[in-house]
Amino acid sequence: MKSRNQSFIIYILLFTAIIAMVFFSVNQQSAGSDIIPFNKLATDIREGRVKSIIENESRLEITYKDSDAIKTSTKDPNSPLIDQLLGLGVTPEDLAAENISVEIKLPSPLLVIVSLASYILPFIILIGLFFFIFRQAQGSNNAAMSFGKSKARMFTGDHPTVTFDDVAGVDESKEELQEIVEFLREPQKFIALGARIPKGVLLVGAPGTGKTLMAKAVSGEAGVPFFSISGSEFVEMFVGVGASRVRDLFEQAKRHSPALVFVDEIDAVGRHRGAGLGGSHDEREQTLNQLLVEMDGFDTDTNVIIIAATNRPDILDPALLRPGRFDRRVVLDRPDIKGREEILEVHVKGKPVSPDVDLHDIARSTPGFVGADIENLVNEAAILAARREKKVIEQPEFMEAIERVIAGPERKSRLINEDEKKIIAYHEAGHAVVINALPEADTVQKISIISRGDAGGYTIAFPEEDRNLKSRKQILSDMIVLLGGRAAEEVVFNDITSGASNDLERVTKLARTMVMRLGMSEELGPMVYGKKEELVFLGREISEQRDFSEHIAQKIDSAIQNLVQEAYQKSKDILTQYRSQLDTIAERLLEVETINADEFQALFPTPVKKNSGIPEKI
Repeated sequence: MKSRNQSFIIYILLFTAIIAMVFFSVNQQSAGSDIIPFNKLATDIREGRVKSIIENESRLEITYKDSDAIKTSTKDPNSPLIDQLLGLGVTPEDLAAENISVEIKLPSPLLVIVSLASYILPFIILIGLFFFIFRQAQGSNNAAMSFGKSKARMFTGDHPTVTFDDVAGVDESKEELQEIVEFLREPQKFIALGARIPKGVLLVGAPGTGKTLMAKAVSGEAGVPFFSISGSEFVEMFVGVGASRVRDLFEQAKRHSPALVFVDEIDAVGRHRGAGLGGSHDEREQTLNQLLVEMDGFDTDTNVIIIAATNRPDILDPALLRPGRFDRRVVLDRPDIKGREEILEVHVKGKPVSPDVDLHDIARSTPGFVGADIENLVNEAAILAARREKKVIEQPEFMEAIERVIAGPERKSRLINEDEKKIIAYHEAGHAVVINALPEADTVQKISIISRGDAGGYTIAFPEEDRNLKSRKQILSDMIVLLGGRAAEEVVFNDITSGASNDLERVTKLARTMVMRLGMSEELGPMVYGKKEELVFLGREISEQRDFSEHIAQKIDSAIQNLVQEAYQKSKDILTQYRSQLDTIAERLLEVETINADEFQALFPTPVKKNSGIPEKI
C-alpha cells in the first residue's frame, strides 16, 4: 500500500510540473507576441513617438503616445539602457525633450523562481524518472530473488480459532491426533521413554469430511506455530523452484519449532514418481525428492510435525508413506447418524433454531452427508427462514434444505403440459410403490412432481439405520427401485420416455459393478474382471485393461444384461400387482404435487421391513 501511495505522489508531481512548464511557456509566448527590435526603439525615441519605458532586467516594456498597446523589446543585460540608447544615436536632449518616462523594475521573486524552474525543472523530471525506473527494477529484482521462497502462511497458536470442540463426528480421529498434541506440548515426556516423535500424519478422507478443519484444531489445541500451504503452491513452471520452497518452508518451521506444517492436497506434489512427463528432471519429482529428504534426512532432531491431507492416498509415492515419514494415517470417514447429529449441533450453535427442531430426525434424513454438506444444509435452512420472514429456523426449513442439497432448488416456473405432468406423476409413483413393496428397500419420505435441478420429479427414501455393507439382495432391490419409473411408464401408457435416462445409467453401473467388481454373478463366480489404469500425472482413469478373453467378455455382457432384464421384469410385476395403488398415488400427485411419508402410508399401507436404500430421481 505504501508503494502504491508513493507512485501516486510521483505521478501527481510530474503532472503538476509539466502543467507549470506549459503554462510558463504559453505566458512567455503571449507576452512576447509584439516585440520590436532595440534599434527600432532608438529610432522611435528620436522621432518623439515613445511615451514611457519600463526596464525589467533585460526586458523592456514600451508604451507609445499614439497607442495604449504595450510593446516589448530586449537589451543587453551587461550594459545600462541609457548607454545603449546613446550608442545608437539617441541624445540626452531627445530623452529630456519628449519627457520620456524611464522606470527600472526590480525582478519579482516569483518570476525569478519560475525562470529558474524553466531551466532546472526538466533536469529534475529526468532525474526523477530515472530514479522511479530504477526503484521499479529493484522491486522486480527482489520479487525474482524471492521466487524460491515458501508461500506458507503462518498462524500463531496464542489465540486459537478452532479446537477439537469445533470438530464433531470423528471421535476416533480426534483420539489419534490427541497424541500429536501431547507430543507438541510435552515432547520431553515421550523422549525420556525413548519414544520417537512422529514425523508426519496423513489425513485421508472424502472431500468435505473435515481434513483441513482437523489440522486447524490440532494447531489450536497444541498452541504452536502453524504453517499452512497447498501442494500446488510448491509446483512452478521452472525446475528447482518447488524444491527451493520446500527447503525454505522447513527452515522457517525449524526456526519456530516446535511447529506444525500443514500441506493440503499433497497428492498435487506427492504422486507416484516415474509416471509423469519429463523424466527424472520433472519439477514435481524434484519437489517430492526434496520433501522426502526434509522429512527424514540427516537432520532428525527437529520438533516439526507435518500434517498432510488427501482424498487420493492410492496415488501417493510409496516412499512418502513409509514409516519415518508419514508414521500415522488417520482416516476421516463419512459420519454415521450419531456423528451427523453432533455435526449439526456444532453448526446450529449460535443460530436462532426453534426448540421443536429434531436434529436426530434431520441426521437420519441425511445418509451419506459429510461435514461440508451438513454445514451447507444448515446455511440453506437459515436462508430459507430469512426469505420467509421468520425469526427462527424451524423443521420445515431444514427438511426443504435437505431436498435442495440433494436435488437442487425448485423450478416452479418450469412449464409442463398435462400429458408430461401425468407421465412424471406415474413415473414417481412407480418408484414409490416398488420401494414400499420390497422388503430390502427403504422407507419413502417424500414424493414430488415439482421440478428440482435437472429432475422432472423426485422420490426420496431414507434408511432406518446406517449400513456399511450391502448384500446382493439389497443391490438387486436398488436396481428394481431405479427401474420402477420406466416400468410404470410401460405398464400404464404402453410407451416409454427419456425421463428414465439417469435411472438406466445408474442401473447399468450397479449391474456392471456386481459382475466385474463384487463377484456377485452366478455365471462368472467370485472373481474380479478388468484392471483399471490411470495416468498418475492426470489423476483419473483413462482405460480399463482387459485381463479376460473375448469369451468371458461375452459372458460379462450377458450377465449384466440378464441382471438388468430380471430387475426390470420384477419391477413390472410389482406394479402390475399393485396397479390400483399406483393409480391412486399418481392421481393424488396430480392434485397436490407433493406427498409426504404419512400420507403415502395412508394411501399404500403395506407392512414391509426396511433396511437400506438411495434417493430416487428421474
